[in-house]
Amino acid sequence: MLRRRHSASTAVATVAVLALPLFTGAGTAHAAESRTGKHHPTKGQVKALFDRWNAALATGNANRVADLYAPDAVLLPTVSSEIRTTRAARVDYFKHFLESKPVGRIQERHIKILGRNDAVDSGLYEFTLTNKDGSKSKVDARYTFVYERCRGKWLIVNHHSSAVPTG
Repeated sequence: MLRRRHSASTAVATVAVLALPLFTGAGTAHAAESRTGKHHPTKGQVKALFDRWNAALATGNANRVADLYAPDAVLLPTVSSEIRTTRAARVDYFKHFLESKPVGRIQERHIKILGRNDAVDSGLYEFTLTNKDGSKSKVDARYTFVYERCRGKWLIVNHHSSAVPTG
């Protein structure tokens, strides 16, 4: 009987460890504890969530980008007036947005850790876009990403992006 309990608890612990989300550059014991929700995420971990999103853009795969959003996430995109509240609507937006091969670069950021499972990253970013003729253009935008740890995985629950007003 004792052996079974030990085996079951070992199996549960193994599954829990395998299900942990990964953060870029997280290799310390503290980072491992943060992933389990025992501690607040670090600002570096929140920064890595943007890098993960930007890398998903680089794949050109709208579904891969949409995978980073919670099922009920709200997306207020830069180049669309439509509020995207479903996965299908977000995939549709990114399909068109990814045609211009966007590459985001943070210009200024402000991260607020709200708790063990919530964080906000807001600021200014610049997108380099490739036009159909191969020329490049830049779009400066304001952004806010609200992240929530959902079932052990960090997802975007709200994303607002809007062009920086001129003048």
